[in-house]
Amino acid sequence: MMPSRLIFLRRRAAEMVSDPTLLTIREASTLIAERKLSPVELTKACIARTEALDASLSTYVAFTPEKALEAAEAAEVEIGKDGPRGPMHGIPVGLKDIYDTAGVATTAHSNLLKRRVPTEDAFTVTKLRESGAVITGKLGTFEFAIGGPSFDLFTPPARNPWDPARTTGGSSSGSGAAVAAGMVLGATGSDTGGSIRSPSSLCGLAGIKPTYGLLSRRGILPLSQSLDHAGPMCWTVEDAALMLQAMAGHDPLDPACADVAVPDFTEKLDETVKGKTIGVIRHFHETDHQAAPPVLAAIEQAIAVYRSLGCVIREVTLPPLMDFAAVGLIIMSSEAFAIQLVGHPFAETTVFQLGHC
Repeated sequence: MMPSRLIFLRRRAAEMVSDPTLLTIREASTLIAERKLSPVELTKACIARTEALDASLSTYVAFTPEKALEAAEAAEVEIGKDGPRGPMHGIPVGLKDIYDTAGVATTAHSNLLKRRVPTEDAFTVTKLRESGAVITGKLGTFEFAIGGPSFDLFTPPARNPWDPARTTGGSSSGSGAAVAAGMVLGATGSDTGGSIRSPSSLCGLAGIKPTYGLLSRRGILPLSQSLDHAGPMCWTVEDAALMLQAMAGHDPLDPACADVAVPDFTEKLDETVKGKTIGVIRHFHETDHQAAPPVLAAIEQAIAVYRSLGCVIREVTLPPLMDFAAVGLIIMSSEAFAIQLVGHPFAETTVFQLGHC
């Protein structure tokens, strides 16, 4: 099956249990709870799909099918005895290769870290395991979760399933490609300056950059502590809410992680948006940066849809887009530099010399 047919087939997924890789998380979890689909069957299907497509899409930097099958078998036994822990139990998910995984290399897709093998899971990975999710491996990223695709690393950059000649966006590139191609039902990403939102947009997914402090970043290789966010990337908004639910929770060892109760993120998904006010910052995409005509048309179409649903559309003017970009770059680059300096033998000399430039 060609990746270009994925959207059409996913819309028909409820009738297509014969290929469970086309199911949403909600659909799959419902079938698992009803004993109409087994976690092992689902995981084997995702493994087979990965083996068929990954040579052309290059989503994984470390594919761990044996570990995934072990987790799926354990989930199947537990569900058969006690029922599912929740909607993520038995669901195959991939991890962006900046999330630490005990015993499996976490490299930030860099040759410099190829031999880095953590001894502990990231906090959010622990939460996913506790939810019963099946971890399938580590997904590619732009090197150190910044910049663009690199062609001189130990695996090539991920390619867009809709057109392998095009980019996935980034930096959560492998996550975007793997979910869009049906290799996993969800994946983790991170967002410092668009790294969940960009590949979600380019690959046709629902990605969430959560409120700062909602998810722990402990065990996730940092880029900019003021701007880094962990988050899920899935096929639907509901799936993203389910995965976010599994990843959330207070981590006392992350000082930025808020000590608040985790709400039910799916509770209000069916509520009307009538009366909600949506701001439209036209100068961002019309004058500050001129978007391509198809993008402009898509924005106007989205505005029309929300207006038809009863939303109040309000034109908003802010400082120029490039002002925000400049400030963000200053914060991100200075914090990234500071992180790399910690413990470096030449740190003191480097800082001294920079201060005298």
